[in-house]
Amino acid sequence: MIQRRPLILSAAALAGLVAVGLPQFAFAQSKLKVAAVYTVPFEQQWVGRIHKALKAAEARGEIEYKATENVANADYERVMREYATAGNQLIVGEAFAVEAAARKVAKDFPKTMFLMGSSGKPQAPNFSVFDNYIQEPAYLTGMIAGGMTKSNKIGMVGGFPIPEVNRLMNAFMAGAKEVNPKVEFSVSFINSWFDPPKAKEAAFAMIDKGADIMYAERFGVSDAAKERKVLAIGNVINTQPQYPDTVVVSALWNMEPSVDRAIKLVKDAQFKAEDYGPYSQMQYKGSELSPLGTFEKKVPADLVAKVKAREAEILSGKYSVKIDDRQPKSSK
Repeated sequence: MIQRRPLILSAAALAGLVAVGLPQFAFAQSKLKVAAVYTVPFEQQWVGRIHKALKAAEARGEIEYKATENVANADYERVMREYATAGNQLIVGEAFAVEAAARKVAKDFPKTMFLMGSSGKPQAPNFSVFDNYIQEPAYLTGMIAGGMTKSNKIGMVGGFPIPEVNRLMNAFMAGAKEVNPKVEFSVSFINSWFDPPKAKEAAFAMIDKGADIMYAERFGVSDAAKERKVLAIGNVINTQPQYPDTVVVSALWNMEPSVDRAIKLVKDAQFKAEDYGPYSQMQYKGSELSPLGTFEKKVPADLVAKVKAREAEILSGKYSVKIDDRQPKSSK
């Protein structure tokens, strides 16, 4: 009884303090502090999807969110360090061009968790990697493109020929070939993540050579398609509202499954270095085929049926879209 009495009094005292409303903040779970570092503007489609998922978590009251856009590669490490030093518990961003620097920061801040877009592997104990593994809906959009082209020529404009881009292009090409073995491809990379004018010029060159459908991996391609009155296939985000007569369909990336999982694991002190790539796949709702929208009655019914059948097989696990990270080439 002597040993129990102080504990009973302590519990009663704590209950009394909460009742009068003094230190209630000590009992409420504090919001997770999350920061993001982006090398391109928020409007860029890849970064835009990450930003959207984090803003949604902020709107739900789960996190305090700060982000910096348009960070030069040379400044990336400095900005990461500033956010880590400021006490942010989770830092999100893209390490593709700054792998060594980003991983060095993670080593220097072992109590800070990192979720970074990367071509590399996770780094224990606190550096997880992710990317938009949306090759499944990319394959389905390829099927639609292969069935819609009349010239049998499709143009494809990408940013950089890195695995993350290559796998989407290759999946798209494989999907097109499934329904149309005669289709030919023109492939070009602009060596920039955000240069709409350059992407537009590359698209013009392909359209001038007969391409009647453009794969818009970068901003600027759909503008060229609209001007030349050919069709376009979207990537990562749905741009059909901006191009209702041009963009037939898009392969959409949803970063919410990855972001929400990381936030929960950090809050539960269970976050560890792992590959979040699978959470971008269709079975986790990390990616999907956009609605046909304005093209619902323009895409042939038999083609829609083929696409839906293949989509069902992907979701059930009966069909697996091959991951091909090799640089895609133009048809000979």
